[in-house]
Amino acid sequence: MINKIPAAEFAARRQRLLMQLPEGSAVLLPGAQMQPRNRDVDYPFRQDSDFYYLTGFDEPDAVLLLIRGEDSNQYLMFCQDRDPEMEIWHGYRTGPEGLVERYGVDRAWPVEQIDEILPTLIDGQQRLYFSIGDDEAFDGRMLDWLNTLKGRARQGAKAPTEMHQLNEILHEMRLFKSPHEQQIMRRAGELSAQAHIRAMQACRPGLYEYQLEAEIMHSFASEGCRQPAYPSIVGGGENACVLHYTENRDLLVDGDLVLIDAGIELDYFAGDITRTFPVGGVFGAEQRALYQLVLDAQQACIEATVPGARFNDIHELSVKILTRGLVELGLLNGDVEHLIAEGAYREFYMHRVSHWLGMDVHDVGEYQKDGLSRPLEPGMVLTIEPGLYVSPFNENVEARWRGIGIRIEDDVLVTAEGAEVLTASVPKQIADIEALMAAAQSR
Repeated sequence: MINKIPAAEFAARRQRLLMQLPEGSAVLLPGAQMQPRNRDVDYPFRQDSDFYYLTGFDEPDAVLLLIRGEDSNQYLMFCQDRDPEMEIWHGYRTGPEGLVERYGVDRAWPVEQIDEILPTLIDGQQRLYFSIGDDEAFDGRMLDWLNTLKGRARQGAKAPTEMHQLNEILHEMRLFKSPHEQQIMRRAGELSAQAHIRAMQACRPGLYEYQLEAEIMHSFASEGCRQPAYPSIVGGGENACVLHYTENRDLLVDGDLVLIDAGIELDYFAGDITRTFPVGGVFGAEQRALYQLVLDAQQACIEATVPGARFNDIHELSVKILTRGLVELGLLNGDVEHLIAEGAYREFYMHRVSHWLGMDVHDVGEYQKDGLSRPLEPGMVLTIEPGLYVSPFNENVEARWRGIGIRIEDDVLVTAEGAEVLTASVPKQIADIEALMAAAQSR
């Protein structure tokens, strides 16, 4: 069963946002629109994360207006009107009346009336908060509404005189996950882990990458989640050296590794796991050496993920461990500190070790605070995902290392005690992976 955030939490989020704003402030936020895929067909609808975070409403073409009043706050919305003929083709709509009845909206109107009604609602508000620059078309409409008010100045209308960026305040709220959100993310992590286990058990030489992707998608859909959090990466052999490889079309060959980066989306929250394992069930010598190095780096970084540690310190730790290991294995030569200073490791490790995780797989939230890498705090969720990628075209290393790509990624909740790994149930120790795959192949 899909978890859900309770209505009371959406209300508390709106209240918490408004209480950070001065009286006489309005917040305006558009929802997502349907996007065409090809002729007469749209992509599956997915609500804008910010909009859903404040409303829990998942229909297209809606607009949210919040007003911070002197005596009370207002929760107002525009949405698609009920239309029996269109609903026959595209499904039932909530409509303005349904927003009031089921979503706790104070007042709602058909979105077709927004140009007429919205200027009157923001008349007299001093400050307007919105996501400036995120949607050029909506920014243009905003200017039209303000100009409408300016044109009514002789009738006593007063347009807002201050424009403020909403993202900084709203995204700082989203960075810290509530107990309900944490519980959903635990479940998203567990369901994502189950899918990876299924892929490991199904893997064998002669399958195609897309067949392992199908195992992942089957596992997701069986839990009621028809869309992944992002396009799944299934890269066998040298395809694992392409960081965002999503073609997933090549044959899986015995002796190669396969890298799978995939995660479920559960009630708008993402899981994000990467595992790398041998197509044939047993790691080769070079694969084993590089894999253990990446795993050692990941485990050290998870242990360092504690309140007060700075975000960038985790990355620097991964760089130090991986660079030292590359020197020990002979893929880099020289003094470790010097190699780090000159960035020599980037030939093999070209991405950061972490990113925020939440409603977006690369979630919102600043990575710096007061000009410094920000300290971790309880309630934050981040990935820990070191990797090593030896390009098949890298002639600076022995041929036996070329074409090996490895990444190991888990989702980590920062707690008061340290780190809680939300995706721990999918194996990552070499012996555990080989044992799981051997047991599956012996059936």
